[in-house]
Amino acid sequence: MAQRTIARLYDSYDHAREVVNELEAAGVPHRDISLVANDRTQNGSSHVHTTTAATSGGAGAVLGTVVGGGAGLLAGIGALAIPGVGPVVAAGWLVATLTGAGIGAASGGLIGALTGAGVSQEEAHVYAEGVRGGGSLVTVRVAEADAARAEDILGRHGPVDWQQRRASYGPDWKGFDETRGPNAEPLATGADVPPARAEPGRPL
Repeated sequence: MAQRTIARLYDSYDHAREVVNELEAAGVPHRDISLVANDRTQNGSSHVHTTTAATSGGAGAVLGTVVGGGAGLLAGIGALAIPGVGPVVAAGWLVATLTGAGIGAASGGLIGALTGAGVSQEEAHVYAEGVRGGGSLVTVRVAEADAARAEDILGRHGPVDWQQRRASYGPDWKGFDETRGPNAEPLATGADVPPARAEPGRPL
């Protein structure tokens, strides 16, 4: 059965968490959902609404586990450093792609993980830049027959319009650049670009 990978970026971690919970409630298996979140504070550091363990390695290493999140996918969320993005919290199938065998250093970047799953190159670059800037990325793998229902759930909590966000970066932006580093000033924030919202009676 053919599968589709659907990805959406959220400026709010809470919104992304609600999406994960709704997907699970709709019967989507944990193994087919993934969350990668980087909640950046105003002073440029990163935090999440959970408690992280101490760092156990340098950039690109698995950092430890995160406590909390309740049942389901979020109960097993862990901390990870992604090249060019920096420390994030993540759970789900995309983590295995990022870390190879799942233990030790991250084997590749977010762009490769997303495009390898079927996300377009341009869209993947916008999502990677969005995560570095403090966003939260939810990806879900579903059968083609279930794609519309999944997209409806993903669209209920104000996802970023990735094309609008891409335009906000300006005509000179060449794509996500790992060399900018995780502490680089975000190119755009949720305050700069409002999330896409569905019109009454019209799905996203």
